[in-house]
Amino acid sequence: MTSRYLHFGRIIRHARESHAWSQEALAERADLNRSYLGEIERGAVVPSLHTMAKLAQALGLKLSELVARCEETTLA
Repeated sequence: MTSRYLHFGRIIRHARESHAWSQEALAERADLNRSYLGEIERGAVVPSLHTMAKLAQALGLKLSELVARCEETTLA
């Protein structure tokens, strides 16, 4: 996978960890399979726009905020 997918996965992991949630907890909140969430976090799969929206909502973000984080070069 490209670095863009790896970066997106890191952003998801960082946001999840900032809530002190396990992968299982975020997966449940986003109505996703835990192993699929793990693949997203590792950058092994390309999530659909629908999946990104579910993750954003579960994390308490607007989809546009999640995408904006992808444009940043570092995690704050």
